[in-house]
Amino acid sequence: MTHLKRMQKPLLAMTASAALAAIGTAALILHAPLSAQTAVVPVVPPAASVRGLPDFTDLVDLVGPSVVNIRTLERAAVARPGASGAPDEQMLEFFKRFGIPVPPGMTPRTPRQERGPSEEAQPRGVGSGFILSADGLIMTNAHVVEGADELLVTLPDKREFKARVVGADKRTDVAVVKIEATGLSPVKIGDVNRLRVGEWVMAIGSPFGLENTVTAGIVSAKQRDTGDFLPFIQTDVAINPGNSGGPLINMNGEVIGINSQIYSRSGGFQGISFAIPIDEAVRVSDQLRTTGRVTRGRIGVQIDQVSKDVADSLGLGAAKGALVRGVEPDSPAAKAGVEPGDIILKFDGKTIEKSVDLPRFVGNTKPGNKSNMTVLRRGAQRDLTITVAELEPEKPEVKAAVPEPAKPQASSAVQSLGLGLAELTAAEKKELNLKGGVRIASAEGPAARAGLREGDVIVAIANTDTASLKEMETALSKIDKSKPVNVLFRRGEWAQYAVIRPQR
Repeated sequence: MTHLKRMQKPLLAMTASAALAAIGTAALILHAPLSAQTAVVPVVPPAASVRGLPDFTDLVDLVGPSVVNIRTLERAAVARPGASGAPDEQMLEFFKRFGIPVPPGMTPRTPRQERGPSEEAQPRGVGSGFILSADGLIMTNAHVVEGADELLVTLPDKREFKARVVGADKRTDVAVVKIEATGLSPVKIGDVNRLRVGEWVMAIGSPFGLENTVTAGIVSAKQRDTGDFLPFIQTDVAINPGNSGGPLINMNGEVIGINSQIYSRSGGFQGISFAIPIDEAVRVSDQLRTTGRVTRGRIGVQIDQVSKDVADSLGLGAAKGALVRGVEPDSPAAKAGVEPGDIILKFDGKTIEKSVDLPRFVGNTKPGNKSNMTVLRRGAQRDLTITVAELEPEKPEVKAAVPEPAKPQASSAVQSLGLGLAELTAAEKKELNLKGGVRIASAEGPAARAGLREGDVIVAIANTDTASLKEMETALSKIDKSKPVNVLFRRGEWAQYAVIRPQR
């Protein structure tokens, strides 16, 4: 906290000087004529105007010894010295060092193209990491160690060690490696919940292989959605290839994230970088250290975001929750009674503000746990109990059923929405796993503008189930034709909402 004190001392001195000046000015005003009193206005500079930029030197001294360089190697067959067609390595180095174009015919072939009798480790990539514990555990990104045959870890004191991968998780891009070393300096883990947008942060890493490089900036945003299981920290700290796996550090010298991604069209830093929140990373690393793998929960639903139009039409007020577009057969959700078109509002008492919250909440739940879930169905809330299963590899996408052509049937009320409808056949109901519904044979005008199209199956309108054309007509007869109406429909396996607005 020395740097904070250094920032505060000039502020106190300036404030005291300003106070003395103000007292002197006040004394003059008391002895001056009334006309002069109204002309004198003391000005005290605001506190913010005298603050200086932060000093990162103490942070570098504190955290620098905990940041490591990670080089990855892969074993590949190499050419024998003097083998036919093998270029002179010294000559190639001469051309590269002085920027001279390599003459035609001297371009080296890749190691895998040159087959010799021996194999040796070849450089593959460079990344960063930081020491988690004094016994040699190091955290980095999964993509840094992926595919490597050997790992070499270099400490700031230039000691170098071979490392082994304890475990890696591609979904969160977190990995833990181990070295056998003593005299290590573990980092201090910070509290991400206390991190504020606009706060100064610092990164240490090896961009482009340049070890122990320090960059700084501010937190640009929190909870940035760029993946299913991670709400990233966005910063404007300069991060480049080689920084991956290095720590993001707050002004207390605590690690609050792992630098992982950049937004770039050129491959280099363009002002936006992303870090994995350290609390999520530690949760993953604990499992990797214990079992070598990460176990996550699943409930077997396909979800989507709830739009504002849909939220308004359902009386939700705010666009929140996760819209269930599909339910896997025999999944925990199916057994719990979850239906396509449900909007999941809470999971284990946690409110789902955005659809991406649900996979995170479920993923962090231990498989086998019985969880409570609140859903909105046809305008009414229901509480369900669901037994969480273990997340499995993703299944291949099932091809959507192709509906059979049928002659449209519709009343004037249906036609005013731009719909041509037909009853579902028994084969279609079986194919789509539906008890009922009305298939769209044509969509024009308001229906087409709402995104509906031929082949979609309407299962509810205005929060009322429509298992047949008759039920559809009954539901339409009860609504206000001048107001937008919400439609729950199936497109292949997936369920979603549309809002049809009346013709004006």
